[in-house]
Amino acid sequence: MKLDYSAVPRMPDGRTALETIEAVAATAQAVRVPMGPRSAGGDGQMMWHVWGEGSGKPTLLLFHGGAGSWIHWIRNVQPLSEHFTVYAADMPGLGDSDPPDDVLGIWSITDCVDHAVRALLPNDRAFSIAGFSFGGMVSGHLSTRMPERIRRIALVGAAGLKATRAPMAKLHRLLPTMAPQVLADEARRNLELLMLHDPKNVDGVAIHMQIMNSTRARTRGRDIGKTGALSAVLPQVRTPCTGIWGEFDSTTYPHIQERIDLFTALQPDFRMHVIPGAGHWVAYEAADAFNATLVELLR
Repeated sequence: MKLDYSAVPRMPDGRTALETIEAVAATAQAVRVPMGPRSAGGDGQMMWHVWGEGSGKPTLLLFHGGAGSWIHWIRNVQPLSEHFTVYAADMPGLGDSDPPDDVLGIWSITDCVDHAVRALLPNDRAFSIAGFSFGGMVSGHLSTRMPERIRRIALVGAAGLKATRAPMAKLHRLLPTMAPQVLADEARRNLELLMLHDPKNVDGVAIHMQIMNSTRARTRGRDIGKTGALSAVLPQVRTPCTGIWGEFDSTTYPHIQERIDLFTALQPDFRMHVIPGAGHWVAYEAADAFNATLVELLR
């Protein structure tokens, strides 16, 4: 069923959200690579958007959050490509990538990403990862498969931690059958609850992204996160990790110190970088500060 985005507000420059997204996508090379055989038959395909292929700059992989796509990084990919060759993934079962065999299995998803990365990059190329929320869980698991290749992981509001969370109202499911205004309003509500701290920062691109990605998501990132998947694998992670969190991340505030203690108990050199005034989707809400912080961390 075709989605109706007519109630999504335009951006301040007058463009629609889709026009804004497509303008950024047009600056990238879209690449599909196999992510391994599936029980349904044949290789699944994983989608990547690439900025700066062949530039010789250090390689950076971007893993988005649950029910997301590369668009979680829409305010980051171009500035970061000034410093890195950027590969922004659509994670298995999300965005334009095929689903894994098990949409509730973190290792099934990791197997797909492992296979895809090996198909995407030469075997001798090392890289860093920034993993947002669900992408942080996958980053940790992937590092146990190829520790010799991953230089550093920047965990960005990472999910899957066995740590205290403040109560939050339940998110509403977005349905293609909803009237356009209801769909836009429900997407805005979910963004305000989970993703962005300041309601004024919920704009057309954020709403369009939330509708498009949520209604086509098959992988169940939030359910996987509730199992504490990242906490379970962290003792096996040898790759140096660092953290970037929004000050008011809805999945963490006001329990940030508990996360810091959890990480430093395993990696004493771990440092948490908190960006003031931002929520869970810190890379969007405080893009300039986030970009500068990530570049400095990976320099």
